[in-house]
Amino acid sequence: MTLIKSISGIRGTIGGKSNENLTPVDTVLFAASFAMWCKQSVNKEKIKVVVGRDARISGEMVKNLIVNTLVAYGADVVDIGLATTPTTEMAVVGEQADGGIIVTASHNPAQWNALKLLNRQGEFLNATEGSKILEMSEQQSFDFATVDKLGQVLQKDYLLHHIEKTLQLPLVKVAEIKKRKLNIVVDAINSVGAMAIPALLEQLGVENVIVLNGDANGHFAHNPEPLDEHLSQIKEAVVRNKADLGIVVDPDVDRLAFICEDGSMFGEEYTLVAVADYVLSKTPGTTVSNLSSSRALDDVSAQHGCSCFHSAVGEVNVVQMMKEKNAVIGGEGNGGVIYPELHYGRDALVGVALFLSYFVEKNTTMTQLKASFPQYYMVKNKIDLQAGIDIKTIREKLEQTIPYLAKSTLDGLRLDFAEGWVHIRPSNTEPIIRLYAEAKSHEKAKEFIQIIKQNL
Repeated sequence: MTLIKSISGIRGTIGGKSNENLTPVDTVLFAASFAMWCKQSVNKEKIKVVVGRDARISGEMVKNLIVNTLVAYGADVVDIGLATTPTTEMAVVGEQADGGIIVTASHNPAQWNALKLLNRQGEFLNATEGSKILEMSEQQSFDFATVDKLGQVLQKDYLLHHIEKTLQLPLVKVAEIKKRKLNIVVDAINSVGAMAIPALLEQLGVENVIVLNGDANGHFAHNPEPLDEHLSQIKEAVVRNKADLGIVVDPDVDRLAFICEDGSMFGEEYTLVAVADYVLSKTPGTTVSNLSSSRALDDVSAQHGCSCFHSAVGEVNVVQMMKEKNAVIGGEGNGGVIYPELHYGRDALVGVALFLSYFVEKNTTMTQLKASFPQYYMVKNKIDLQAGIDIKTIREKLEQTIPYLAKSTLDGLRLDFAEGWVHIRPSNTEPIIRLYAEAKSHEKAKEFIQIIKQNL
């Protein structure tokens, strides 16, 4: 069992000993630290915090601990209940709140949960802010409210607001989508996607929708990370129902993947590539992805005469660079689309709306659309982060022994070659080192990984 405290929040497995797992003690400690940070950052005695959660089995328990801790600290709480991560981000802005907490462990299995922390812009905290909260949690010195200054709880539902704002975007073509009469299969992985994606598709005029794993009960039907090896059910359903495409989201609906009409993966990496191709065709500008994302985005950006930049892995890093470069579209190759016209956060709902607008405009099939992009193959691997492993020493050895054309040490080590690239970095969410490689062939990408492992 594991507890990971980092600048991006606190994540761990439910049950067990405190400070080793995500227990009520750890949850209350971190919620109180966040409340203290909020008060100091906005310099207000009375603060407002939005709290939303995915449908994990432990979600209601963890959320209640957070809400009551915030109330005890004198904060007013807007409890939006079951909600996607991007919905919670938008609710912070909609409520003019001073921060937000999302109760979700994203793609991690059911035994995990987490507190993800948002600032008053509805965006994830930066490294400095996250470090301050960690420091406060270590000090454990809190000044809770007296009985006459306890906070109040207001319950709201923000899904409709999120959908309405998405449909109002100029690049979302509702009439054209409705006219196409699409047949779509959705894998909602027994979480909040079961509420959000069908509701969005209905508003987009898609009448033929088949929902798999549509009970938001937290009992995930399969491994919740939207990867090829976990998606046999929807791939079979798309073919069986002669659907135009399939839509897959993770438990908190900030990652998005598509299935082609023949049951093959469109490719999680190509979610952002396709949406960026559409956005750049209408509004040319800079794009941003992280160092572990496909080179296909660089190629598509160049085809539109635009520049693509790469940040460190992590949504907060992508967002920061998007703001610096004034990017019109960005995100991460794990299916995370960030469209600043709506908000600065990975959002599968806006990803679906933009992708379907693009798809019906192209008037083609999913396999034909996929074939129109530069074709790359990515291999993702990992090794356990054992005691004594020094990432700096590893990085220096690889730099010295592997010939490369360009390198980046912004986040671990990325080496670029004519045929592709490799990226090695410690994970932000698990005790592992991630190894990514991409090339024009699957065999070449695997060869890159083997070279890295041999040098390790």
